[in-house]
Amino acid sequence: MNAQLKPTTVAPRLGFLGVGWIGRQRMQVLAESGAATVAAIADASREAALAAQEHAPGATVVDDLDALLAMDLDGIVIATPSGAHAAQAIAALERGMAVFCQKPLTRTAEEAERVLAAARAADRLIGVDFSYRHVAGVAQLRDLVRSGGLGRVHAIDLAFHNAYGPDKDWFYDMARSGGGCVMDLGIHLLDLAQWIAGEDEADAMTALLSAQGRPLSAPVCEVEDYASVQWRMRSGTAVRLACSWRLPAGCDAIIEAAFYGSGGGAALRNVDGSFYDFTVDRFEGTRRTRLAQPPDAWGGRALVQWATRLADGGRFDPETARLVQLARMVDGIYGR
Repeated sequence: MNAQLKPTTVAPRLGFLGVGWIGRQRMQVLAESGAATVAAIADASREAALAAQEHAPGATVVDDLDALLAMDLDGIVIATPSGAHAAQAIAALERGMAVFCQKPLTRTAEEAERVLAAARAADRLIGVDFSYRHVAGVAQLRDLVRSGGLGRVHAIDLAFHNAYGPDKDWFYDMARSGGGCVMDLGIHLLDLAQWIAGEDEADAMTALLSAQGRPLSAPVCEVEDYASVQWRMRSGTAVRLACSWRLPAGCDAIIEAAFYGSGGGAALRNVDGSFYDFTVDRFEGTRRTRLAQPPDAWGGRALVQWATRLADGGRFDPETARLVQLARMVDGIYGR
């Protein structure tokens, strides 16, 4: 008797909305992975769209989101200015399309609630490009924390200093960006701390934000370039976050997420100021054990994982409701 053949998974057809540097890089990784078919590309710059098409020759270049929504697509990948994310995601979800979005998904918790409500109503998969979760060794770090391998974690130190500032005007417009270095950089580490520690509640928060050395008062109504934030998790773990644009750090970037417990520590750290190369180490007293190091092509892994879940029939995941809590924490930092 012949063995029964398993059904072949059909790669989802995706449209890309926004193919600047980050959108184009993610699209190239996805196309090379074979996890999905890049079926359509839209960008405000037709030149950018045509350049991106080189990585997906079979993709159709269209004018805008409306044109993408009119196509037979399974999902849309959004890499546009932050202020447009919520409305664009909701429009796609209401058309029955899954959504993968660059961070931040939204500027505020209120926007996040509306996006998640649309995803739940449509029963469609939604994902956000929190890419540092996918750096080699970070999953091991999470397992160490969650399994008690570090004992009781009592302190988390987070830092993301970028010696440069963004080169797009919209980053400096509060209405379009929703915030400055916290929204651009710090949100990655806020997500990482919550994802690794398994907690999303913040208590006793103190946030000090400034612009060019000038303190900003809450509610913050202009873009900050430095932030220092402290809070406690529900378990009592003390968390510190510092992030900045254009800090004279003596290197291109300082990126770190360190977890300290009663039985040891562990940390993700960038190498020699790099934005791309990371190590993950475990600490026991003065001893260090390397868990992961470069080379590691981690950019795009979050999108490939989302596309794979979509191909496997993934629908709305209740776990994504934590995105609302993350947005509430950001609102708290800005005093909104």
